Amino acid sequence: MPSTAQATALNHVEQSAEDLSKACQTIFNFGETAWREYESAAWYVKRLREEGFAVEEGSAGMPTAFCAEWSNGDGPIIGMYAEYDAVPGNCQAATTYRTPRDGLGYQAGGHTDPHSGLGIAGLGGLLATKAAMKKHGIKGGLRFTGEPAEKVRGSKPIHAAAGYYDGLAAILSFHPFYMLPMCNTVRWDTHCGAAYSMVYRFICDAPETWGTTDTPIPQSHSAVRAPGANDALNMMYHASKSLRDSMLPHQGGWSISEAILTAGQATADNLPAGLAEIQYMMRTPDIAMAEQITAVLDRNAQAAADMTGCRWEKHWVCKSRPGLANHAIARTVWEAMVEVGPPIWDDRAKAIAREIQKNLGLAPMEDPFIPEMSRLIDPEAAEAILRHDLPPSQTNSTSDDYTDMTWHVPTARFYVARPALAAEPGVTYPSWVMNALGGIPATIDPMVQTAAKILAMSAVRLLEYDDARDAAMAEFQARTAQDPIPPLCDYDPPINFRWPEYVTTARGRDWWIPKDMDGA
Repeated sequence: MPSTAQATALNHVEQSAEDLSKACQTIFNFGETAWREYESAAWYVKRLREEGFAVEEGSAGMPTAFCAEWSNGDGPIIGMYAEYDAVPGNCQAATTYRTPRDGLGYQAGGHTDPHSGLGIAGLGGLLATKAAMKKHGIKGGLRFTGEPAEKVRGSKPIHAAAGYYDGLAAILSFHPFYMLPMCNTVRWDTHCGAAYSMVYRFICDAPETWGTTDTPIPQSHSAVRAPGANDALNMMYHASKSLRDSMLPHQGGWSISEAILTAGQATADNLPAGLAEIQYMMRTPDIAMAEQITAVLDRNAQAAADMTGCRWEKHWVCKSRPGLANHAIARTVWEAMVEVGPPIWDDRAKAIAREIQKNLGLAPMEDPFIPEMSRLIDPEAAEAILRHDLPPSQTNSTSDDYTDMTWHVPTARFYVARPALAAEPGVTYPSWVMNALGGIPATIDPMVQTAAKILAMSAVRLLEYDDARDAAMAEFQARTAQDPIPPLCDYDPPINFRWPEYVTTARGRDWWIPKDMDGA
């Protein structure tokens, strides 16, 4: 049974349901993407200050990050956080049919995970914990960080290296479920792995030096000219694709993806492009694999630059460590999850789901949601399923930058079901369906409410029960002492690249790809 203080926290979440729902809609409709979440961060900062928190804006040199603190006297400090970045090319309104948000095209940002619900659940749990601490005189404090650019694993390695997680008794990390069996459960042993990301920049600023013969007029049309930055990027792209199978063994759950940030400049006649940039993101079980891939990519960049008359630079976006398990704090959160129970979707939510199915030309289902959404799964049972397809030697799988927190403080990573539709055999839903369900209040609010309750109950338990905190800290100290990995971040926040964003011009406010260019 929950203590009186825990009951107060749960009641606070319930009483805040309408407020949290409106807040979730606000962040969903901002739809801002990595490193450009200006309105979202400003909204959180304003709200937290209204709630009595001292807030540092632009923490660790990241303009859309923040760190908020509140104290009720000397005692343990519990950490929580918000993410609020969306994904380019996923603009979807909170409707039962495919359409972008008003005034935008499909190429604009949209919430996929959805981080809009993740962050507001964190805020709900934070404020409920604060209310319980005040009412029942619980000593201690709360720290709430704003974490931009999660989709490129951006802020947490930077915050970690700058000390923003130091001195905490625990961190509670919530994420909407995104793969089975990690639904309504807590991670046990197999935490997320390492992630490296970098931007390779090719600059052709002396094309006249590439040729080997002199001409009377260096700019003559008959002169040999450097291929330039676009060709360098193209060679880098294809060389890395063709060598991908040689970069790592065929096991381990690793992946490499790339994105072209700029495609050079439009130039007249036969002048070479002066600048081109390509970003790589890799997910690996361990750091050694990430370093091996990086060495190959560096070599490819050098070769591409040599062949095209360019020089090259490497700029880090992310270097995050693999995650560290902590059974003691996982048990504390699991006990809270059992007490709260899974989210439940009512008849309004089911009617919306059936309307989506009907709009897709499918027969509406009596129970349109997947059954796992309203079931709990024991962490060790989920672990056994997760391990089934992994090599025994692999200790981490997939990636997420919460892992950097695990090296500074006992951290629990838990998942609560987000709305997801069941399907008949052979049916695959388009991606906009999940995005829309993450923005419609009737379908996303159950997740937000449930996650906020679990966060609040877990936080209050950790503040009330010395033995729970002590066990988590003892396990943390033992695990970090076995094979310590210090922060890997040795780079400045990568905020100045041409990241996709909203822009304001004489034509008004728009996504950087105008809406009439994407078939809207």
